[in-house]
This record gives sequence, structure tokens and C-alpha cells, in this order.
Amino acid sequence: MLVELRVRVERLEAENAELRRRLGLNSTNSSKPPSSDGLGKPIPRSGKGSGRRAGKQPGSPGSTLALVADPDHTVVHRPDRCVNPVCGADLGGGVEYGRQRRQVFDLPEPKLVVTEHQFVAVLCTCGQVSQGEVPAGVTGRAQYGPGVKAAAVYGRGAQFLPFARVAGLLGDLCGASVSTGFVHAVVTEAARRLGPFTSHLAALLHVERVLHVDETPARVDGGFTYVHVACTPMLTSFHVGGRSKADIDAGGVLPGFDGTIVRDGYAAYQHLSDAEHAWCGAHLSRDLRGVHEQDPAGQAWAEVMADTLLSAKTMTEQAVAAGREALTDAEISRVRACYAGAIAYGRQQNPPDRQGEVSKAGKLVERFHTHRGMILRFVVDLAVPFTNNQAERDLRPVKLQQKISGTWRMLQGLADFAAVRSYLSTAAKHGQDALDVLKQLFTTGPWIPAALSS
Repeated sequence: MLVELRVRVERLEAENAELRRRLGLNSTNSSKPPSSDGLGKPIPRSGKGSGRRAGKQPGSPGSTLALVADPDHTVVHRPDRCVNPVCGADLGGGVEYGRQRRQVFDLPEPKLVVTEHQFVAVLCTCGQVSQGEVPAGVTGRAQYGPGVKAAAVYGRGAQFLPFARVAGLLGDLCGASVSTGFVHAVVTEAARRLGPFTSHLAALLHVERVLHVDETPARVDGGFTYVHVACTPMLTSFHVGGRSKADIDAGGVLPGFDGTIVRDGYAAYQHLSDAEHAWCGAHLSRDLRGVHEQDPAGQAWAEVMADTLLSAKTMTEQAVAAGREALTDAEISRVRACYAGAIAYGRQQNPPDRQGEVSKAGKLVERFHTHRGMILRFVVDLAVPFTNNQAERDLRPVKLQQKISGTWRMLQGLADFAAVRSYLSTAAKHGQDALDVLKQLFTTGPWIPAALSS
């Protein structure tokens, strides 16, 4: 009976420890998204404050509104009579003593500009009737132009507003009384016009040296699908699908890619055997923190491993800042030795139990051992960053859209959103104005970076 009770107690203690571990998980010590923290969101470590005063810091550049040399309107305020109550003389012919300039920046009253196109038919002496050529975009008796269409797509794709709010905004600020159906149709048209841009973008990403990839769930018609991203600091490509290998390949970027893929630990990317793989250090650091917080004394190896990764990160960043192309063999060997020592320490602190089973922490130790090449990729290749933050930043608009506008009703709507975001994100990375590139999309065709046109 004592033996049975002892086994039962050990099992219950293990279950209790696992439940406490799960209750302690949040976005800082696991891969859970920040949106799942709710009201129990942890206080950032920097919450104590830096000791600096609020507002602009001494020495930092200001952003005061500056006067312009050529204002649109100039109003001169000149006094008619002397302000001295004793004098009160007429100043019509007085000599100017000085002049002060003040400017007011304001928006004009919303007013649509209507352009009428008249097509004249002329009868030739030969009997043939010729008519003036119809410009592109002038398809009906009355239609909205590229400026209104660009504003509609901007409200939806850049500000993440619902269709009805976009329609209301255009009516209030631009005087364009459009319907929600018009906004939906314009977004669909924009996505359709982006076909050439999307194919060129995939071709350019395919020959990059380093790609960041990730995926995030999106709610569609009461269920879930995924938005995938492949990106660099200058390019962003989204596509929609599930989480299978085929869905990952559907973007047309990763099949046959032979550079380095920076990603998290999701196993579906392993089939991309032509590429090198690098594991995001931020994800690994959160996993290590989660293990260490549950048992600081019993899982001290996690702190040692985290310190090893952060030390290597600092070393690589300093090397890049100094213009070096690689770390020295001695530096790499030192990192690998510390890494191996942390794994040995982790195995010592997490031996298998009587049945040969390994704990969660023990499995994490073995993960670091099995995937050490991926995890230390940033050490041997300075072009590879420590984290996958680029992909996570580019995916954030998907979550913003869901928080502001809710879910997508149809899969095609999400696909259109993905195409528009690919366009706007890439344009922003090249310093292009969002409204300008959207107007171009509805006139001459999509904006394409110089590198894509070669």
C-alpha cells in the first residue's frame, strides 16, 4: 500500500507541477500571443522607468511645425490708424517698421472635383465617322476616379477600418457618398490589379539571401485559416492557406529557395531542404524563461543557456557594427563550448524518471541539442539576425484588422487583404506614400520597385 501511495503521490505532484506551469505561461515566457494575456498581462521589466523626464529628451531632434516659403494664400494685416489714443493718425502712407510671419496649416473644405469628358464624333469627307479616344478608367456615364478609389483601399488596407466606416469616412471628409458595396468592390479590384506586382515580388524574394517566414491564424466565417508571410527589411509577401507543407509552398517563394530561412520551431518548414534554417532566438529565450521561472534552482541550466545566447547575440551585433564579415574561429568555438556546457548542465538537472520518461524541461534540453545548428546559425552567418522579429512585425496588421474590424466573412476577402497588405507594406519599406501608390494602381498599374523591374 505504501508503494502504491508513493507512486500516486509522485504522479499527483507531477500533475500539480504541470498545471502550475501552464497557469504561469504568458507571452513573455512562452510562444503564446500577447492577446492571450488578457487582464493578467505581465508588467514589462522596464516598468520601473528609466529615470528620464517625460517628453523630448535633451539633444534629440524636435518636430516643430516649420514655416513654408510659398504659402497658398497670404493675408496682410496692416493697421489703418495709430494705436496711440492721443495721436490716432492715418497710417496709409506710413513707413513699414517691421513684419512678422505666422502661418496656419489647415485642410480645405471637402469637395469632389468633377471632370466631364466629351467625345466628339467627326464626319470625314470619305464618309467615315471618327470619335475621340476614351481615356482609361472612363468606363461609364458617371464613376469615381482613382483618388476616391485609392482613399477607399487606404481606409481598409492601411487603417483597417470596416467597410461601413470607410464609406462614412469618405462621405464626411471627401464628400463622396459611396456605399459599403462600392468599398468592397474597389478593394477586390485593387487585389486583382496587383497580379503583376505579386508575381514579381515572389520572384525577387526567391533569390534573397535571408528570408523571414511566419504564419498567424485569422478568423474567417466562424473558423480559422492562416496568413503566411515571407519578408525581408525591404519586401513583404503574404498569402492565405492552412498550415500544411503545401500551404506553406503556395506562396510561390519558398519551394527551391536555397538561402537561409529564419523561423520559429514549427516542424512543417522542415521539408524545405534546399535552404538553411535559423531558429528565432526570441522564441527560444521565452521558452527558457518559462522553464527557469517555474524552478529557478532546479533549472539553472536555462539561465546559463539564455546568457549564452544573449552573449553571442551581443558579440555578433558588435561584429556587424564594426563592419566585420564573420566572427573568428576562436569566438565561434567559445560560443559552442558554452552552449555544450549548458546542455550538459541541463541533462544533469533533468535525468529521466524511473520509467525512462523525460520531463518538459528535459525535452527542451534535447531540443537545444538536436537543433544546435539552427539555433546557432546567427553565430556562423552574420547576415542572419538573432530573432524573427521582421516577420512578426509584418504580420501584426492581421491582428490589428481583427481587433478593429472583426473577422472576415469570406476567404476571398482575406486573400484580397493579404494582397493589398503585401503592396502597402513593401511600398512603405521603400519610402513610398501609400495614397500615391494606390492612385498609380488605379491609373497606370501597380508601383514596382526598381529592383523588381530589372
